[in-house]
Amino acid sequence: MIQREILIEDLVTAVPGAVTYLMEHGIRCIACGEPIWGTLESAAQEKGFTDAEIERFLGDLSAMEKARQTQERNSKSLS
Repeated sequence: MIQREILIEDLVTAVPGAVTYLMEHGIRCIACGEPIWGTLESAAQEKGFTDAEIERFLGDLSAMEKARQTQERNSKSLS
């Protein structure tokens, strides 16, 4: 489960699709190939997102993380 306090660096490691997702929502999380430092919450707040919007991000990103983990488990079981 993705939390508000997750570091951007940890988020993009756990959910590689988060980079595209956040950029589509105006949150730039990669600069010059390096992750932007700070938390998901602080990055969203800097862009003016409300608590409700941040909660939506958390839900979407948690679903992405769960889907990645499920896909990873399924591919391991097929091996």
